[in-house]
Amino acid sequence: MIRFAWLQFRMQAAVAAGALAIVAVVLALTGLDLAHLYDSTIASCAAHHDCSTATTDFTDTDGPLQVFLDFLVLAVPLLIGMFWGAPLISREFEAGTFRLAWTQGVTRTRWLAVKLGLGAVASAAIAGLLSLMVSCWSSQLDHVNADPFDSLRFGVRDIVPVGYAAFAFTLGLTAGLLFRRMLPAMLTALVGFVAAREAATAWVRPYLFTPLHQSLPISTATPVSIDQTSPGIIKAFESIRGVSLPDAWVYSVQIVDQAGHTPTASFLSRACPLGNYGPLNPRGCTARLAATFHQLVTYQPGSRYWPMQWYELAIFLSLSIVLGGFCFWWIRRPVI
Repeated sequence: MIRFAWLQFRMQAAVAAGALAIVAVVLALTGLDLAHLYDSTIASCAAHHDCSTATTDFTDTDGPLQVFLDFLVLAVPLLIGMFWGAPLISREFEAGTFRLAWTQGVTRTRWLAVKLGLGAVASAAIAGLLSLMVSCWSSQLDHVNADPFDSLRFGVRDIVPVGYAAFAFTLGLTAGLLFRRMLPAMLTALVGFVAAREAATAWVRPYLFTPLHQSLPISTATPVSIDQTSPGIIKAFESIRGVSLPDAWVYSVQIVDQAGHTPTASFLSRACPLGNYGPLNPRGCTARLAATFHQLVTYQPGSRYWPMQWYELAIFLSLSIVLGGFCFWWIRRPVI
């Protein structure tokens, strides 16, 4: 049964292996130039006192390739779910070939176990190898960007794509088992995977760990603005110019006093009288704010990056196991 399943799957595996080989060659050729550029610009920019220009030039290098690689790692689990997982069983139900296997002494659970196991391992391996190559190629760019928790970058680096791929494949296979039609299964894999990823990004990842808080002083470098449409509301924009927390995931920045209260409308009207384009005296406004208030930063430290990666991987692998268990329960039902 394993050999037969591999014969059915070998074309998809060959295409995936070929695509990985092409990506590997492209990354190897461009990665050497990228490493040389880093050594000749970023590594020595401090001595020339021009790190801002060097950083901009370096991060703009191979811009289209950076976008393509992020899109590729993002899309591969989705494609696996739609074109590997969804047709794997639904196509056999549509063609009726499942009856041949079941009447040759192969039990339903063994038939499902071989298909599910082979496909899930291959999916995780493909996504893992691709993510490993892209993460290595982008390591210096990510170091310069200093934003590992970026909502897009976090999901296309390191080990999380492995969980995404396993989940997408199992979701597609489950949909094929339920609907027994390829197109509805592919649509379910598409919608379900996108919904699960968005839910994990917006509602799960931010709450994996309780965020930390840190108080920072207000200075002339703090990007502060007064919302003139809602008098009394102060905004301190999340910016590395005003918040010096390298590699941190900044949830919010508030201006508060020692009691945790934000500036009142009456205080602002006295301390920061407004003109047509903001405070009439920005420096004086900042100085008056700094005398009483400070910045309260809510954030996740950079040291929690890898624990979050492992937690999110575990979540999607657990979902895959749950879906797999459901498939084994469902396959025992009578087939009409």
